Amino acid sequence: MSKSSIFYSITFIFFISIVSIFFAFMFLMEYDKKEYSEKLNAKYSIIARATLFHLNNFITQSELQEQIQDYSLSEIKNKNIMDQIISQSVVIQKIKSKIGASAILKYKKYHYLLIQHEDSILLFKDEDFQPHRYDAIKIIFGLVLFIIIIAYIMTIRKLKPLRRLKRQMDKFATGDLNISCKSDGEDEISQVSNSFHNAVEQIKKLNHSRQLFLRNIMHELKTPITKGRISVEMIESSKQKERLINVFEKLELLINEFASIEQITSGAGIQNVKPARLLDILDESIDLAMVPMDKIKMEVDDTLILHVDFRLFTTAIKNLIDNAVKYSIDHFVIITSSKNRLSFISKGSPLDKELEHYIQPFTQEKPSHQGFGLGLYIVDNIAKAHNLDFTYKHNNGYNYFNFEKIDSLL
Repeated sequence: MSKSSIFYSITFIFFISIVSIFFAFMFLMEYDKKEYSEKLNAKYSIIARATLFHLNNFITQSELQEQIQDYSLSEIKNKNIMDQIISQSVVIQKIKSKIGASAILKYKKYHYLLIQHEDSILLFKDEDFQPHRYDAIKIIFGLVLFIIIIAYIMTIRKLKPLRRLKRQMDKFATGDLNISCKSDGEDEISQVSNSFHNAVEQIKKLNHSRQLFLRNIMHELKTPITKGRISVEMIESSKQKERLINVFEKLELLINEFASIEQITSGAGIQNVKPARLLDILDESIDLAMVPMDKIKMEVDDTLILHVDFRLFTTAIKNLIDNAVKYSIDHFVIITSSKNRLSFISKGSPLDKELEHYIQPFTQEKPSHQGFGLGLYIVDNIAKAHNLDFTYKHNNGYNYFNFEKIDSLL
């Protein structure tokens, strides 16, 4: 359990409370014992002195009774019982003087006063002594301790749904929407759980509607595109035929990009990771971009093998090649690789804004009729799905778009 956890904090607070109450009760018992002992000593001193004065004929019997009448003492006259108490008792305090001696004894939770004068021995039992008062303090402490423990258990049980809610939220953060945190309780934590559950359900519905919408659009578009492409092939070779073929190929690429967006943003992530040579990935990307080879220079390790979703990764690289060729001054791109970086370098002016602006959907450097501004948005999402960093820098008149941490794909 982490020290920053609320469960740790509550446990620590309850522990400190129990320890504090324990020491408080210990202090109370010691203080009470000390105060009560002082009262007993004062009481027994008065009785012992008056009794010894009487035995020495300093005061009369009536004067003795007058002095000790407020104290409840009963004299033990049975010699056997006296001997047993005296021999087995604990001496708490003993006082000697010229006129005699006295001692305070404790036997079986009761106090006794022993008075010795020459050959006379008197033993009195204290009827006022209350040994149960210490037991009462212990019972009170036990009761308070029990209440605190019950309060701790109830508090932890009330907070326990937080752990379940956190686990569900962690799953939700990874894109897993198959979670349930609905609660039947009526406290604030249950209300938060139910609100989160309702939000997840709403997101599920929105995702389902969006996926259904995109898939229906792509399905409906593919049919006329396929028919149009077939019809174009029946036309005799001409400039119009080539233009129409380019249009239909561009439409197919856009649909494939929409499919990539749908897969990444739906939370499906990368599902078909396989080892592939970087050179093969680049060749496929160049074919998809339909860029002439004389516009590309590759300085890559032809033995480098990456573990990627081939279709998604080629789509990302295709977009970078397409952007580099389209927006560079000389319509030329250099592709370089190392163990931790894959770079796409092109000559041109630096971007007007930070990269974060261009990785938003439907954002372009300049108004264009050649796309919808989804290229870098798709690239960034595919990079994140592969745990890569997509970065940009401008140096000496060249723009560098990079995939960082390539070594994580090796």
